[in-house]
Amino acid sequence: MTWVLLACAIGLEVLGTLCLKVSDGMARLRWVAGTVVCYVLAFALIGAVLARGVAVGVVYGIWVACGVALTAVLGRLLFRDPLTAKMVFGIALIVVGVVAVELGANTPV
Repeated sequence: MTWVLLACAIGLEVLGTLCLKVSDGMARLRWVAGTVVCYVLAFALIGAVLARGVAVGVVYGIWVACGVALTAVLGRLLFRDPLTAKMVFGIALIVVGVVAVELGANTPV
């Protein structure tokens, strides 16, 4: 259940960011409201995941890495934002870093 909550938090954060893009510089208040609701719910879910005992570095790393990757890909698909080979390489480095943090969190001190 913990990982489902984290996945939902990631989805809401990405949705909130996409709403922010559609808000046209916060000119469309309906989309701004969607952004705020998505972010508030995402943070609430992150809080619930942290309350279940998952390390903050692991939660934040997974949240950010997945958020960056999904937002970049969806930005490309929905808004024709750039997604160059260098950007994909950068996303891959983020993912490798998160895996390293996750593996390090499970190693005894």
